[in-house]
Amino acid sequence: MSLAITYRRSGDPAEILEVTDIGEPQSPGPGQLRVRVSAFPIHPGDLMAVSAPGTSGEEQIAGIEATGVVTGDGAGVTGFSPGTRVTFFPHQGAWCQVLNIDAATAVPVPDSVPDEVAAQMLCNPITALMLRRAAQQHFGVGFDAVVLNNAAASSVGRLFTAVAEQHQIATISIVRSERRAQQLRERFPSVPVASNSDPDWIQQVHTAAAGRPISVALDPVGGAASRDLLSALSPGGTLIIYGQLAQEPIPLHAATILHSALGIRGLTINRWLTAVSPEQRASDVATAVMITTDLPRHLDVAAVYPLDRIADAARDVTQPGKVGTVVVKA
Repeated sequence: MSLAITYRRSGDPAEILEVTDIGEPQSPGPGQLRVRVSAFPIHPGDLMAVSAPGTSGEEQIAGIEATGVVTGDGAGVTGFSPGTRVTFFPHQGAWCQVLNIDAATAVPVPDSVPDEVAAQMLCNPITALMLRRAAQQHFGVGFDAVVLNNAAASSVGRLFTAVAEQHQIATISIVRSERRAQQLRERFPSVPVASNSDPDWIQQVHTAAAGRPISVALDPVGGAASRDLLSALSPGGTLIIYGQLAQEPIPLHAATILHSALGIRGLTINRWLTAVSPEQRASDVATAVMITTDLPRHLDVAAVYPLDRIADAARDVTQPGKVGTVVVKA
């Protein structure tokens, strides 16, 4: 028996995700590892994929990232042996108890890293690394320019702030409430925070910038949030959108872009998978492991659920005030 989290239709993940016995996988083929999964994270993007229209009606297994222990390997696999702890990403259909994966997606887990942290060792740290690299394409970042970090209390937002501090990149955190703002002030005492629940938050941002140019804004939300961030940028600044939590389009007048020579670009983890060289990906994975081992306190675990409470776990992901990633033990 091998259980997995499956779905057959689009909709509310808490309603359509099911625990299904999919049976044991076949023996691992050439270049594959068999992994007994111990834990997996639920990223907001995972739930967006489940709820997106267009599901065919055929049974699909959810998830793209998990951690576990190698129990077997196929021909041609080197560097792994039964008993090795690994995290793997990306693997479509990762939320299984037992599965075969491409050995190229597996990364050994340091002994010091617990399963709940290992489960989130790759996707979010790599995203934070991509954001740092994209922000630094603006010549002022790392010198006198400031980066606005919207949704800074999110898992990726906190990691980006921590990574930016390591690399002397000035940031200002943007959050949705004063409670969130206070949490970040306690965690990052030297990083200014503004809550966009305050009507004058943009003025607060400019005050915190203290005359320095606001050259880059990072936004995983979209919609009106992107419009507001654009209005806060200095001439020549760039808005980097890396998510679409808000489903409405960005309400944008062309004059906003024209008169200040602003730029907008998109960034997703899928671009890392398709447009980054194998050498760069290998370097990024090594950096993600270092981020995990150097900054484990910023990979918070919001809650841990057993497999049979997948509906509760999915609901918890969207709860306001949650700090950290929801993890499921398989």
